[in-house]
Amino acid sequence: MAYWLMKSEPNVFSYTDLENKPVEEWHGVRNFTARNNMKAMKVGDLAFFYHSNIGKEIVGIMKVVAPAHPDSTAELNDKGNVVWECVDVVHHTKLPKPVTLATIKATPELANMALVKLSRLSVGPVTDAEWKLLCQMGGLKKAP
Repeated sequence: MAYWLMKSEPNVFSYTDLENKPVEEWHGVRNFTARNNMKAMKVGDLAFFYHSNIGKEIVGIMKVVAPAHPDSTAELNDKGNVVWECVDVVHHTKLPKPVTLATIKATPELANMALVKLSRLSVGPVTDAEWKLLCQMGGLKKAP
């Protein structure tokens, strides 16, 4: 299993919104690296849900339930193909305590995290060590 971090602006789509939906297509991503990260995801992978712009914090965990497929909001390119792909996710666990970007940046063990190094990337990888530490920082007794 691999771990990821996926960003959403909470005033557009929040973790609470995800909790109230049976399945969510993680659509609208228009960055090739983020798209390629979603194409690398497997069913069962877990991802942190990060509230960007407002809050700037990890608030929950989601589970990938469908592999990458054409993004339903994407337009066709000049060859009639959909360039943009996305995965489907469901909520998994709400963190007891959100982990803020400021806290992440102040934690030396997280200095090389994609969230810190590639701050504009909306879908990025998380290492096993980062995952375990962030779950602990978020108040989970055991990392899922």
